[in-house]
Amino acid sequence: MPRLTEAERRLWNAFPAGEFVDLGGAAPGRRRGSNAIVTTAAENAPKDGDTWGPERTIRAKVIASLLLGAREAGAGTVPAVRLRGARITGQLALVSGTIPYELVMSGCHLDEPVQLTGAATRTIRLTDCALPGLSGGGLRVAGHLSLSGSDVTGTVRLARAVFESGLWLGGTRIVGDDDEWALYVNATVIDAGLFLRNAHCTGGVSLVGARLNGGCFMQGATLRNPGKDALTADNVVVEDVMRLGDGFRAEGCVRLRGARVNGMLELRGSVHSPDTRYALHMSYLEAREVVLRPAEPIDGVVTLAHSKLGTLHDDPATWPAKLRLNGLTYERLRGHGIDRRIDWVTRDPEGFRPQPYEQLAAWYLSDGNDVLARRAQLAKLRARRRTQGLGGRIWGRLLDVAVGYGYRPWLAGMWFALLLAIGTAVFAGHPPRPLKPDEAPHFNAFAYAFDLLLPLPAFGQREAFDPVGWTQWLAYTLIVAGWVLATALIAGATRVLRPQ
Repeated sequence: MPRLTEAERRLWNAFPAGEFVDLGGAAPGRRRGSNAIVTTAAENAPKDGDTWGPERTIRAKVIASLLLGAREAGAGTVPAVRLRGARITGQLALVSGTIPYELVMSGCHLDEPVQLTGAATRTIRLTDCALPGLSGGGLRVAGHLSLSGSDVTGTVRLARAVFESGLWLGGTRIVGDDDEWALYVNATVIDAGLFLRNAHCTGGVSLVGARLNGGCFMQGATLRNPGKDALTADNVVVEDVMRLGDGFRAEGCVRLRGARVNGMLELRGSVHSPDTRYALHMSYLEAREVVLRPAEPIDGVVTLAHSKLGTLHDDPATWPAKLRLNGLTYERLRGHGIDRRIDWVTRDPEGFRPQPYEQLAAWYLSDGNDVLARRAQLAKLRARRRTQGLGGRIWGRLLDVAVGYGYRPWLAGMWFALLLAIGTAVFAGHPPRPLKPDEAPHFNAFAYAFDLLLPLPAFGQREAFDPVGWTQWLAYTLIVAGWVLATALIAGATRVLRPQ
């Protein structure tokens, strides 16, 4: 081991007992946990650490030597590297190493990125520090990794890592070094939660294929990656809860395609991504409960296509203008009347899709509300009519006016009663002439109008009398109207009763 400086000698001597070595500049005894309240990301990280002199400087290889067993532990003590307010020169590289001791640094400045690829370590805390990135692919941590409050000017890469506790990034500021990712945590297992509260990431956050057994918490986080993915979490598995809560802001697409949340997914922040295909991509998602109540309408297209939800909570005031719901299924909807829900299913930017209407009707049926289910089905048929040719639109309009496509059969009765009243009044004042005066029954204007309206006469009046003058046109109109009403009723009943 090369000759140690005074600062390094202090650390060397403090290691066996795990004592803190304070070289100045940081608040004594300060700790940051996953629940730390931070108003500004990296507010306490050093800004001038690269100017600190030799009295506050420690070489990275001294720290690595201690962590890898260069000095024996003292009896009855728990060794650890605990350092505050130091400048670390050289690269702290522990690649593939087995590290049985904790590393705790607070308010430190690291000149070079930290290399932990393939290492097996205990808890590592680099809180309120300034460092140019961290690589930890395949890292195994028997505890947690904390970068809370730190200012990281390079990508944090932790793909395929395993954390027996948590990954804490509360109040951390990360600026990605490749214009793509700030935090790359693909296929990582975190047993006690991912915490990004009040973090600020310039570049995307990638959680593809990760398993977050203790939940995911991003309240107050800002993710900036305009025109690209701000959050990519395809096929992520989250136990308990995933909160993109109050103060969360994404500039870029929030992508949760194929994610599974075995609890609640909550979005109460804001998402702005008008220049990507989707602003919120939640297709093929599975979740027990979803709360979609952003602080403002999402700026861009939202898709929930082919997702399976237990309960969906949302707010019409923040529904996006473009919303894809084709293939979405849910067990429960919370709040809002049928008119708003029909508006909700009509926002597909690609036009009419029948399945959202069918699902809405199925929900109302399962809730025991047959009337609202019929209204949803009627709205579907009206929307479909707008996609048909001229003939289909005319016939559809006729079915709608006559019987409400079979969902409003009382309309046929109303039309029948109105035409019957007109016919009775007209033929009472202008009776038709009998075809066979000696054999004709007594004329009854009501029965005659009724017979004209029925496709098959019931009272024998239509065969015995012949209208004269202009009343012939009324009689023809009543006959045609009767056939139209009967056909509409049959067509509507067939549509309603046909198995879905």
